[in-house]
Amino acid sequence: MTHARLFESPLLRHAGPTYFPLAFVARLPFAMMVVGVLTLVVAERGSVTLGGLNSAAAGLGTALAGPLLGAAVDRFGQRRVLVPVGLVNATLLGAFPFVVAGTAPDVAVLALSVLIGASAPQVGPLSRTRLVAIIGRTIAPGRREKVLSGTMAYESAADETVFIVGPFLVGLLASAIAPWVAIAGASVLTFVFVTAFALHHTGRVDPDPDKVPEVPAPARELVRFPLLTVVVGTLGVGIFFGATLTSLTGFLAQDGSGDRAGLLYGVMGIGSAVLALGAAALPARFTLRARWRTFGSLLLAAAIGYACARSVGGLVVALAVLGLGIGPTLVTLYSLAARLSPAGRSATTMTMLGSAVIVGQALASAGTGVVVDSLGATAALAAPALAAALVVAAGVAHTAPASRVEERELVPA
Repeated sequence: MTHARLFESPLLRHAGPTYFPLAFVARLPFAMMVVGVLTLVVAERGSVTLGGLNSAAAGLGTALAGPLLGAAVDRFGQRRVLVPVGLVNATLLGAFPFVVAGTAPDVAVLALSVLIGASAPQVGPLSRTRLVAIIGRTIAPGRREKVLSGTMAYESAADETVFIVGPFLVGLLASAIAPWVAIAGASVLTFVFVTAFALHHTGRVDPDPDKVPEVPAPARELVRFPLLTVVVGTLGVGIFFGATLTSLTGFLAQDGSGDRAGLLYGVMGIGSAVLALGAAALPARFTLRARWRTFGSLLLAAAIGYACARSVGGLVVALAVLGLGIGPTLVTLYSLAARLSPAGRSATTMTMLGSAVIVGQALASAGTGVVVDSLGATAALAAPALAAALVVAAGVAHTAPASRVEERELVPA
């Protein structure tokens, strides 16, 4: 399904013309969080190590609370959870610059970082949950698979874009104005756009009166091996994001041009977004499992090339090829998650993947920073290859080919 047709479909008519722009902007604070915390702490406290610990702490908070928030959404609905959580997160982000710049001990800053991560609204996964529910209600059964594929492709491309634009925006605001502005901006975006997303009419999908309500599957269904391999693969994608940006920044900082990292990082986003959108046009016989292995292998090969690069030109070429692998891989992972999601657990499943991305990014940002400081920027260029290897390994371990996945009807969660 082409994306022109996606936006002319009953999906768009049901969601409304403002839904997709709103959901896109509402994603930005989540993508800005890890890098924003790192940048502000380093600038105000003068410690790269402490900055890395805080970014990891934010990721830890997301890891602990993300799936719980997803479970709460599955039980109480998106509006009842997103509105209070978004307001809490906006308040914590607004307070963070004052705490970091003040006399509070480092442990208090770390605790606040954990709370920021724990309360971070995961708009991307929840948007997918809404759209899957709408597809189940409005699209004829014979067309659902095609529409779902196109929708997952768009959603993954949107995530890809914000996870590149977010760090770039943090760097731009920090260098042009001040580091605290990026966190303050994330606070404002959360307050305005996340709240608007929560209150959008799609936040409440009315149940089908002719359909028997779906009984949620037991929580143990969330830890079945096929779904766990998808989560691990998504964790590898998050590690890849964090390792790539941090290693690129370290390499460029050797000649004083570290502020260019965001611009060069954007090169990867171009091919990534294009290929992610194009994934919807791939033939059905090219199964999801085959796509995971194929594009994951392309990602690994390009990451090895990135590790071997010794010039800015070589890095740019490698980044362009990396984008061709990472975009379709992420689309595939989310499509598999939609198929493997236990009944009534779609929000929990999607937030598990969203948490995996941000946790991987946070841990890789901190870990790769340590490698840059201790072993040098050149050694750190190998970190994305390790992340890509994890993505490929998870794909090989995945034991449920797309043709044998137990498919169920796509119904509102």
